[in-house]
Amino acid sequence: MRHNKKFNHLGRTASHRNAMLANMACSLIKHKRITTTVAKAKALKKYVEPLLTKSKNDTTNSRRVVFSYLQDKYAVTELFKEISVKIADRPGGYTRIIKTGNRLGDNAEMCFIELVDYDDNMAKDKVAKKTTRTRRSKKSAQAAEPVAAEATATEAPAEEAKAE
Repeated sequence: MRHNKKFNHLGRTASHRNAMLANMACSLIKHKRITTTVAKAKALKKYVEPLLTKSKNDTTNSRRVVFSYLQDKYAVTELFKEISVKIADRPGGYTRIIKTGNRLGDNAEMCFIELVDYDDNMAKDKVAKKTTRTRRSKKSAQAAEPVAAEATATEAPAEEAKAE
């Protein structure tokens, strides 16, 4: 019987699934936002949130436990130094899943999963569009230059007269 064995295997063996979730968790910690399918994002959320909770208590044992899951010392360092400081007062719900539509090739539901406390950084990364400028024709630009030169020439003697 399969009572209380509800778990999304994601069509992978246990070792492949654990490696994939560890890699996705490391990417999420390093980049603060990743794009993936909804099923993988939900599995990742269950995988990474306990690690984020454990990172609030910066002890040698908690670092070792988190490292045993992630197997990436740079991700563990960033998690304990930067992310744990930001999530210290949050009682849970460290990640957010936002659906983005379906993938073109196989119509899989896509989304991005992000760390909640870092969404303001992602909004700042977007560069504002530059206004389009029209180029003037060369004739009007050449005609404007002599007029500007004459204006400066007439102002210069007037300034000298004032100085005397």
